[in-house]
Amino acid sequence: MTRRSFLKAIGFAGPLIVFLGKIPRLLWGGKLEHSEMNFWENKKFFQKSVDMSGYAKGVIKAKIDGAWNEYPIRSASKEFIDWNVKKRQEFIDAIKTGEMPGFGGPHSGAVATYGLGRKDSSFTLNNAIKGIGLAPKDENLDKTIKLLKDTYNKTMPEKMDILKSLYTDPEYFDWRKQTSLELYSTPDFETHTFLNIMENPISTIVFLDIPSYELRAIGRVVHPDDNTALESEKKLLEFVNLAHEYMHGKFSKVFPLLLFYIVEEFDNTPGSKLGIRTVPERPVE
Repeated sequence: MTRRSFLKAIGFAGPLIVFLGKIPRLLWGGKLEHSEMNFWENKKFFQKSVDMSGYAKGVIKAKIDGAWNEYPIRSASKEFIDWNVKKRQEFIDAIKTGEMPGFGGPHSGAVATYGLGRKDSSFTLNNAIKGIGLAPKDENLDKTIKLLKDTYNKTMPEKMDILKSLYTDPEYFDWRKQTSLELYSTPDFETHTFLNIMENPISTIVFLDIPSYELRAIGRVVHPDDNTALESEKKLLEFVNLAHEYMHGKFSKVFPLLLFYIVEEFDNTPGSKLGIRTVPERPVE
């Protein structure tokens, strides 16, 4: 495959993945891929297990295992930030040379959730690989959205250079958050991740790499028509959908936002850290 054809294939990959994701539903899915609870009304949902009223003060309230608790929203460590932006730049450089990217690094996170589950399993525990992105700081969202819109029709190599340029300034991003999209959940078919986070929004994200990091977070699912969401969450929903289309091409729908507010960070690197908590820092013994 030539470099040009590889870059072109990236643009088709996203819509193809969404189409392939519909095949199980068309053939045999839809009956068991739900919980006993219904979160939908007029094809919309509103997450009621998270309270964002303390966001301005840096706290988030979440209903975990049936009880409401308050958690400080914390920034990832400098080590995590440095690793993240370095690997993202390397990821883009590899794609530009026609190299097929792997599943390691900060883009592919293993998201673990539990608490509700579906009718097709006796377990509520679930783990799924998600495409994980960064969140520009609240004050940078408008200009980042404008940047992607203004450059949307540029060539793929040019767009990759634009994305890479953002990663050169780690201060541009809000390192209290990680982002993704809920691509597949609808009133007719619901993912384990969606159901668990809607009911029990605690989650962890593990990144396969050396060093290896684990983020423990409160998960948010924001529907495109959720007027109760924070303004920053609404703008993040627009940004993450736009960034997704920026690389994969236009989609026929706007997807719900998956947003993870970091509460703790662990360094799980074999042979050195072995699961030492790095955020908040461990008290001196």
